[in-house]
Amino acid sequence: MVGQQFSWSRTPRIIFGPGTLMQLGEVAAVLGSKAILLTGGSSLAKSGRLDRVRGLLGDACVDEDTFSISQEPAPEQINRIVAEARGGRSELVIAIGGGSVLDAGKAVSAMVTQEFPVEDYLEGVGNRVHDGRKLPFIAIPTTAGTGSEATVNAVLSRVGPGGYKASLRHNNLAADIAVVDPELSLSCPPAVTAACGMDALTQLLEAYVSSKASPMTDAISLSGLTAARDGLLNAFRSGDVDIQARTDMAYASLMSGVALANAGLGVVHGLAGVLGGLYPAPHGVICGTLVAAATRMNIAKCKEVSDAALHKYAAVGRVFGADSDDGDMCCAHLVETLELFAQELALPRLGSYGVDESAVREIAKCAGDKNNPVKWTVGERESLLLERL
Repeated sequence: MVGQQFSWSRTPRIIFGPGTLMQLGEVAAVLGSKAILLTGGSSLAKSGRLDRVRGLLGDACVDEDTFSISQEPAPEQINRIVAEARGGRSELVIAIGGGSVLDAGKAVSAMVTQEFPVEDYLEGVGNRVHDGRKLPFIAIPTTAGTGSEATVNAVLSRVGPGGYKASLRHNNLAADIAVVDPELSLSCPPAVTAACGMDALTQLLEAYVSSKASPMTDAISLSGLTAARDGLLNAFRSGDVDIQARTDMAYASLMSGVALANAGLGVVHGLAGVLGGLYPAPHGVICGTLVAAATRMNIAKCKEVSDAALHKYAAVGRVFGADSDDGDMCCAHLVETLELFAQELALPRLGSYGVDESAVREIAKCAGDKNNPVKWTVGERESLLLERL
């Protein structure tokens, strides 16, 4: 019986499945006739898909101005694109690419309507509150990881000393339409597939055991975890031809975005936000290299204070193949599976990106637990980081 209270964030209209990109012109034309089109680096153009996107928009009489987002978006980049969008009187924003491109599109959509620079509205950085006004926004992921197509925040970054990752957030900032076509990820390289996939898996797991979880996020998280179980390794090994694996991972990523928007995340993402602002480490690699050890430590702490979260970890262990009624065995199987995934996917450790022992204490102090099912001390976060250097 459902007894708890919960609320639900805005979710886009979702158009999902292989071949759904062909609907882009039709859905874009309903929202406007002049678009800001954000893309990733050169891969979309090299694959011929950028010409295809432009053709679909042109056939629907939607003009576009194209901008490239080649790395995690910085506030200055968003401000420049917003200025051009205002001058061109754009009516909608379309972003096609990985999570960074989608976050950039979300931010541009949100900031065209505002007077001040985007950094003034970032959580923990500025002191202004976004009012929720935006241009219509269509999100089209080409990777399966962040779930940004379904979230209500855009993550912007400054990397280096004093760097940060911070969110522009409002419930109205969710995409109006998410076109999730798994065919777009067929050309995604194995290393990117691995990092993005482990990001999605971590988000699903952390949302499932979150202190803010609800029956709805539980159901969504478990369905996404089942898809990640079936799709991640196959997408990594033969993702250029395995459309079923790509479809499984596109679904897992989408569900991770819906789940995290409503349940929040945990200690891995608390650390990843700090690490990503200081070091040039891909977000998914950070998550993937931390999640097994963090889960092991969470389980140990849950044995002392949280039976509910412990049962959930055991349930995920069963999703990943543990055939036992013994909760401890199922939890151990989950940790072993996460360790095997990181090994199979050849995820680098944190030391590969310049993280060393001298920095660990300060990183641990700056990070938070988010909605982790149990509280961690600074020393415990430090211990986790040292284990994964």
